[in-house]
Amino acid sequence: MHSTANLWLYFVVVFGIIALPGLDMAFVMANSLLGGRRAGLAAVAGIVAGGFCHLLMGALGVALVMQLWPALFKVMLLAGAVYIAWMGWTFLRSSDVFTPGTGKEVLAPPVIFRRAMLTSLLNPKAYIFMLAIFPQFLHADQGPVWMQSGVLGAITAGTQAAVYGALALAAAQATQWFARNPGAAVLTSRAIGVLLLGTAALSIAQALR
Repeated sequence: MHSTANLWLYFVVVFGIIALPGLDMAFVMANSLLGGRRAGLAAVAGIVAGGFCHLLMGALGVALVMQLWPALFKVMLLAGAVYIAWMGWTFLRSSDVFTPGTGKEVLAPPVIFRRAMLTSLLNPKAYIFMLAIFPQFLHADQGPVWMQSGVLGAITAGTQAAVYGALALAAAQATQWFARNPGAAVLTSRAIGVLLLGTAALSIAQALR
């Protein structure tokens, strides 16, 4: 396959995977709604940084080690699920999570960045991608593998930044509307809580299979 066609195909595959709801998307959305634009963009930056770590670990063969030791994969799956479940419970039990207030704790962007990076590193979907899909787009006749990996990694990071960045900005804008419509804020908080708990339940079910 021609290198340009290969890159376009990779972009389509990556976009489809990133656009699917999952741990990373849930983390970005939740922090954007809670802390506004700065919090959302800090979460996006952390997710992208975690993606680069996935690229390095995939190159070092860590993904293969995880396949050979399934217990490690399950531990990561459960850890990510528990964290998302905790976030879901927070949304579900709060009636003013989207209402601006001086007494409400909002995490600093560096803290959100670190937690987003950790969430990305605990996301098993990324390791499956690095093991099963990423190598399919590396071709020995199209230049050094490290250079190809860098280009594919840049496409991945750019796609993550675009998709999650748009989500973060949209969610942050919604906070002003919620301030004027407290009833809708409560309903949305409950709905997001159920969504996050459902995502965590699916991950736990997958880990316990």
